[in-house]
Amino acid sequence: MKLSEFKFDLPNNLIALRPAENRDESRLMVVHKDSGKIEHKIFKDVVNYFDNGDIMVANDTMVFPARLYGRKEKTGAKIEVFLLRELNAEMHLWDVLVDPARKIRVGNKLYFGNGDLVAEVIDNTTSRGRTIRFLFDGDAEAFDKVIETLGETPLPKYIKRKVEAEDKDRFQTIFAKNKGAVSAPTAGMHFTRQLVKRLQLKGVDMAYITLHIGLGTFRQVDVEDLTKHKMDSENFVVGTDVVAKVNKALDNKHRVCAIGTTSMRALESAVSANNRLKVKDGWTDKFIFPPYDFKICNAMITNFHMPESTLLMMAAAFGGFDLVMEAYKVAKKEKYKFLTYGDAMLII
Repeated sequence: MKLSEFKFDLPNNLIALRPAENRDESRLMVVHKDSGKIEHKIFKDVVNYFDNGDIMVANDTMVFPARLYGRKEKTGAKIEVFLLRELNAEMHLWDVLVDPARKIRVGNKLYFGNGDLVAEVIDNTTSRGRTIRFLFDGDAEAFDKVIETLGETPLPKYIKRKVEAEDKDRFQTIFAKNKGAVSAPTAGMHFTRQLVKRLQLKGVDMAYITLHIGLGTFRQVDVEDLTKHKMDSENFVVGTDVVAKVNKALDNKHRVCAIGTTSMRALESAVSANNRLKVKDGWTDKFIFPPYDFKICNAMITNFHMPESTLLMMAAAFGGFDLVMEAYKVAKKEKYKFLTYGDAMLII
């Protein structure tokens, strides 16, 4: 397929700047793959589409405050450093993005807070990418505390407002446990503990994978031929518990629902030779776009995504290109909210 086939106009007023007051009261569009039927619900109605023996798989990654603001030594120029990936915990070595990049060169020292934290630029990686080493004497736990104090919740740039106190909680799912993501698995942000309890009372089980979301998930696709696009690798873990639960559900012909594109990517990156889930711990650069034969899931919850994004492409691969693009037209007409803090879609 071609990149241009995923193009559509997204008005600014449909981009959610804030989350719904209550997590499970976002709007929910239900898209039925077989009939093409589209329903309009509230997110907590999702409980009505699942039954005893079904399983939902969520991403339990935790977002950390990855955006730091500091100053360059000597000139005092303001700089933004976005922490992407820790390369070495003992040396406090990180891959980062810097802004403005043209001012940040190898050998520069960067100061954060009142000199509470100092970093040295040791390599260039991409046009905006750098490898930096934090000059910090404490252990990993002490370093984490400093980052928690100095860092800011890494809201996407398209949310054009200042970060607020509530973002620390709301830009996180209730499943968050394993720290390492620079963005939230947004489909999971619609769940509340009460909703999970209601699902469990119906016999719907929950299981968890971990996939630490990097900025590569949101990297712009810049090739028309999608087979030429390369996804950035993201670290993921599919453990024994989720494998046992998912394979049991598949064997008994129950529903397996991926909560979000990140859960789906992890599951589809851990498929055995007989199309069952297997334990896996590693990196995935899997790029899912139409046509694609999904091996594990037969249901998916996802948000409404950017035009020409890899997230939209995965949704279209799962729901069918024509049906999902039609659903997006309906979403615009019905004024659904898009992107991180927006509304949700259930594809069954």
